[in-house]
Amino acid sequence: MNICIFGSSSEIIDKEYLDTAEHLAATFAKRGYSLIFGAGKYGVMGASARGAFSEGGKIIGVAPKFFTGMQVLYENCTELIYTDTMRERKAIMEDKADAFIICAGGMGTFEEFFEVLTLKQLDRHRKPIIIYNVKGYYDPMLAMLENAVDNRFMTDDCKRLFTVASSEEELIAQLDGYTSYIYNKYDYLMDCKGEQNG
Repeated sequence: MNICIFGSSSEIIDKEYLDTAEHLAATFAKRGYSLIFGAGKYGVMGASARGAFSEGGKIIGVAPKFFTGMQVLYENCTELIYTDTMRERKAIMEDKADAFIICAGGMGTFEEFFEVLTLKQLDRHRKPIIIYNVKGYYDPMLAMLENAVDNRFMTDDCKRLFTVASSEEELIAQLDGYTSYIYNKYDYLMDCKGEQNG
């Protein structure tokens, strides 16, 4: 299984975010899972790579060519794939992954989460998406999604497209017990239109 971990590239965040990501990636490597990540050596990305490396896991990094020379890439990737653009980078990670773990991060991580969530909503994939909500970091974002449901910009069923785990044990249980949930946004909209016309 290939696990894609999205997360921060910042080194100035609380150490608990780094330690939990590193331990999680090490656990995945012990299980024989490969890591797919953005190839960075700093922050949650770097911590994940170090965790996988510590247990001999396969590490697939994906980075745009303009990162070369910046000295920000993790040096022990088993495979390092270069892309021309950030969009291509995301597409490769999405295609190669069997599951997505959303660790703590900033704008880039938010974008990655919402892209894989949107694609799942459109039935472009049926892979697990798990938010690793260490220290309640994603509570405000989850509240925003609830607000979107309350105001009918999202359906309540959209929340079934991802799960939230606050501990590694909970995350592993969700991954092991994953059952694909089929949802297509436009099927739902057609149903709503039919109800309005009926």
